[in-house]
Amino acid sequence: MWTVMPSPVGDLRIVEHGGAITAIEFSPFRDHDGRPRGDRDDTHPVLVECTRQLRAYFDRDLKEFDLPLDPSGSSFQKSVWAQLLKIGYGDTASYGEIAKRLGKSNAASRAVGLANGSNPIPIVIPCHRVIGADGTLTGYAGGVERKQALLEIEQDALF
Repeated sequence: MWTVMPSPVGDLRIVEHGGAITAIEFSPFRDHDGRPRGDRDDTHPVLVECTRQLRAYFDRDLKEFDLPLDPSGSSFQKSVWAQLLKIGYGDTASYGEIAKRLGKSNAASRAVGLANGSNPIPIVIPCHRVIGADGTLTGYAGGVERKQALLEIEQDALF
């Protein structure tokens, strides 16, 4: 099942399967990418709750999501995404820092970046909080402008 919600970073399609969020997609949506989505259901309880929490996040009233998540990926990708969930609201970490937290050398930064870019549940799994070692905003699957907007939402809420 899925639903669509408007947001400050464009429409978001939220996908649920088996009682857990499996994807949050930025518009424009790609319908023929092989991902199962099922039918639209704006009343599904998990989708309603995810929409509520995302609205609260964008309103700067929510700093931590509490949703059932089931991202599909390799064991390495899932280990990276688990580390992303540990980056606090308004904080950032570099790709190298994430690699070190996983017990890898800085050489694994590129693999961390690829896993970060494959995150199927952006915003909730905060891949936007990962930046370059020099503090620059590096690539983002949703576009660097969205990454900057998400970081600014968090900074505005802190100050």
